[in-house]
Amino acid sequence: MYETSENIVGKSKGAGSKRRVSSQPLLPQQVQAGKTAGGGYNMYPYHSLGTDKIFSGYASLAQWILSHRVVIIDGYGGIFWKEVKQCLQTEFNAKGKQVNWHDVSTCLKKEEAIDELVAPFLGTPDSVWGTRFKGTLADFFDLNELASLQVDKSADCTVIFGTGAALSSVEAPVIYLDVPKNEIQYRMRAGSVTNLGSKKVTRSAEMYKRFYFVDWVVLNEHKQEILRKISVIADAQWKESLNWMLAGSLKTGLHSLSQQVFRVRPWFEAGAWGGQWMKDRIKDLYKDEVNYAWSFELIVPENGLVFESNGNLLEVSFDCLMFQENKNILGKHAAMFGYEFPIRFDFLDTWEGGNLSIQCHPTLQYIRDNFGETITQDETYYILDCKEDAQVFLGFQEGIDPVTFKQTLENSKANKQVVQIDQYVQSHTASRHDLFLIPNGTVHSAGINNLVLEISATPYIFTFKMYDWLRLDLNGEPRAINIEHAFKNLNFSRQGKTVTEELISKQSVIDNGADWKLVHCATHAEHFYDVHRLEFETRITVQTNDTCHILMLVEGSAVSVETADGVAAIFSYAETFVIPAAAKSYTLVNKGTGVAKVVKAFCKESITELK
Repeated sequence: MYETSENIVGKSKGAGSKRRVSSQPLLPQQVQAGKTAGGGYNMYPYHSLGTDKIFSGYASLAQWILSHRVVIIDGYGGIFWKEVKQCLQTEFNAKGKQVNWHDVSTCLKKEEAIDELVAPFLGTPDSVWGTRFKGTLADFFDLNELASLQVDKSADCTVIFGTGAALSSVEAPVIYLDVPKNEIQYRMRAGSVTNLGSKKVTRSAEMYKRFYFVDWVVLNEHKQEILRKISVIADAQWKESLNWMLAGSLKTGLHSLSQQVFRVRPWFEAGAWGGQWMKDRIKDLYKDEVNYAWSFELIVPENGLVFESNGNLLEVSFDCLMFQENKNILGKHAAMFGYEFPIRFDFLDTWEGGNLSIQCHPTLQYIRDNFGETITQDETYYILDCKEDAQVFLGFQEGIDPVTFKQTLENSKANKQVVQIDQYVQSHTASRHDLFLIPNGTVHSAGINNLVLEISATPYIFTFKMYDWLRLDLNGEPRAINIEHAFKNLNFSRQGKTVTEELISKQSVIDNGADWKLVHCATHAEHFYDVHRLEFETRITVQTNDTCHILMLVEGSAVSVETADGVAAIFSYAETFVIPAAAKSYTLVNKGTGVAKVVKAFCKESITELK
């Protein structure tokens, strides 16, 4: 999937004084009128909490703060802290209240010391990847400075604020400000936010690498540690406003979601090879974007969950759900994966676009040793839609000579020479509902004129490109080629007839009824997840068997989904939804004409360890 981080952090040139750089609009702060479930692909799915649970604006939050003598305001990286303080201070002034502020960023270690701390985890300056940081958020602070913060008893209220504020020794209610990861990247491209403990605006790719391997690691762990301690959570993605709710409402909402069907908020990105399928068919997408290469349907390290009350919307990161409810979500696999959600769904759109790079992904041991991940990027390509000429590149030609192949790739990189890829890599005709299997180490690429539903293990940035058709990225710069990494991971035994025998799913009907059937889209032995397709004319009931199910309607206009607790929702074509293990069972009802087809991915019963 994600070929390298350059694809998601482009467009930074000429950002100037903008707060964010993206063609994608912010999540609306309130529910948009006229939006109905099942009325087509919904970019802003939400889950209702009932009345009077979410409050809007700084005025109401300021009123809550002033009911306490001391308040801590902590939050994720990428918050506009200056604006948050200004907005709250305006409300305090209007009420004639004196508030004393302590900014914990003044307690950070010197920037040079922080740079030295994180440097071993960032690889070389020209490297796309680093490795997972092994410290904590506290390592970025002078703890003596934090401990010295004092409460001004003469003020009406003292506010200790900034990322990491809850590390202070002051006992006080904690407000936590969250901001979506896609929004952080839009702000990063504009140069309006920087990395943790840094004042420097650097290349977007460098900033993203530090976010991924350092900042997000410590900030996620910090969030997990304080989640049970917070009194208020707020969504700070909007300019000069926010929505907030009490932590009890969040806890109740997360618990409810852990037992019923839900959907995360997707987001979309252009890319060098991107196509036109999503732009043509998803009505709310910005139409003047050059293309759309990806949809983050369910890539949970960067997706959020949206709650609603009184028409107000509030987004929290997906990991909040896992921190509180991982056993309900993952069931029998919770002990194996912990707080990591193991499966992702995303779209790769090459419709009237271009071929993806010729690429592979790291072995499990390689990704652990070099990048600090716990699971690797084992993938499949499910063909949701395609044109007649669509192909998938997969596996090597019989008799491939690795030395010659490597020399050819290196010559292409050095001298910009076209490679006749078909001499080395097989191409296969793609048809709707085909499933191509891509265990780690397999050479592959999605060809032009596909809309691929990528069903995969969750890691998503570890792609070793070997050949990228000599094209430039959307900024007009060369794209990173990683031949050395690739050749340390390529499995050259996947060639010739072995490819069609083992890497193209052999689909078979394994159960059926009067107007339904269950199709097994068998995955590779190395995949820890499996894929079924439910095909039905009226309805079908499915047991979770204490396993999380991730689903998408891949044919038909809409289905309703009702879980065992009676909660029901309607989903349209191409929308991804999740059934937690704790839901126990669910019924799918076809709301359209003809046969509805729903793909279901889930962890295999047989897995006892990751191999």
